[in-house]
Amino acid sequence: MAEKKKVLYVQTSGLDTPERTYAPFILATTAVAMGLDATVYFLIKGVTVVQRGEAEKVKLGSFPSLKEVMDQAVKAGVKLMVCDQSCQLLGLTPGNVVDYAKIVGAATLNDLVLDADAVLYF
Repeated sequence: MAEKKKVLYVQTSGLDTPERTYAPFILATTAVAMGLDATVYFLIKGVTVVQRGEAEKVKLGSFPSLKEVMDQAVKAGVKLMVCDQSCQLLGLTPGNVVDYAKIVGAATLNDLVLDADAVLYF
C-alpha cells in the first residue's frame, strides 16, 4: 500500500490577526477528507492560537468559532504540533496549551518540512 501524501501547514499568524487563523484548520481538515496526512505546526505568534481558552473567543462572520473549527480538525485526524521555543518566547507553559496539541522542538519542524509533499505557511 502506498504511503499517504503529507501536507504541512505552518501557522505563524496569531490571534492578533484572527482572519488568518481559520485557513490552516479548514485546509487540513479538507486534506484529511481527501486521504492525505495533515499536520499544523504552530510557530512564533501562531502558538497563541492553541493557547487554552483563546480559540473560543474568535468568531468571524457566520463562521463557527475558531475552537469549533479546531475541534473538528482534530476529530478528523489533523495533527497539531506547537514549537516549544516559541512558547517560551511568549511565556506560554505546556499547561497553557490545549491538550490535543503536542509541544515539540525546533528540529521537528525541519523533519516535517523534509518529509512533507507540500508545505503552506499562514
